Amino acid sequence: MTTVNATYDFTNRAIVITGGAGDIGKAVAHRFAASCANVVLTDIDEAKLAAVVADLRAYRTGIEAYTCDVTDSSQVEAMVAAAIARFGRIDYLFNNAGYQGLFVKTPDYPEDDFRKVIDINVVGVFNVLKAVSRHMREAGGGVIVNTASYAGIIGPANMLAYGASKFAVIGITKTAAKDLAPYHIRVNAISPSLIGPGFMWTRQTELQAAADSQYFDRDPKVVEKHMIASVPLRRLGSLEEVANGVAFLLSDEASYITGMNLEITGGQ
Repeated sequence: MTTVNATYDFTNRAIVITGGAGDIGKAVAHRFAASCANVVLTDIDEAKLAAVVADLRAYRTGIEAYTCDVTDSSQVEAMVAAAIARFGRIDYLFNNAGYQGLFVKTPDYPEDDFRKVIDINVVGVFNVLKAVSRHMREAGGGVIVNTASYAGIIGPANMLAYGASKFAVIGITKTAAKDLAPYHIRVNAISPSLIGPGFMWTRQTELQAAADSQYFDRDPKVVEKHMIASVPLRRLGSLEEVANGVAFLLSDEASYITGMNLEITGGQ
């Protein structure tokens, strides 16, 4: 069981977390469960999702999970309806499901993977945002945080699809914040950079090393060292630090913040 220090009061409020079986999704789920929130986790990986739920239920009973492919709007609508039926309303959305894609130079990037990245990271974000915001509009308000990435700010080498998708998420966030403000719905994004340790960090260093570009060494350990050296704070960010950023943006303490992209980058 993960030990988490709770700061903000989310008692008995309901949050939907997509990509709930991934590293960041799990960290945010633990953060909100520790704050006595009702947590609805969704992911496409049923087995991994079940393991996360079992861990959360060790200290919080208000936990539900639904297997959901965010690229399928009918599945998303069914998940949202089930969450509302269980907890009465959705107060918060952490719109986090994503796919990193391949690490390949632009001329060689395969079309099928490009479409997959855009379908999950852009269309999927749109599907969930639309379904949940329609409920929040009827309920009188709510708060949404979308997961973007520092890749959507800098345009990373060898990550054409992922970078493009996260630029899009930031744009979606800024536009949706304007559209939804009249309904008392705040919409922000987070853009983490080098976060670890964990699967995503290890995969990133290994695949950048294998991409055979002028920007990275061929040795993943050297890539890791150089990446960390590019961070002014000279370390990786932790999953808990990402979760804390999400919790702040969703909390009442951030009540005058909307349309913002919070860079969680250690100063990059």
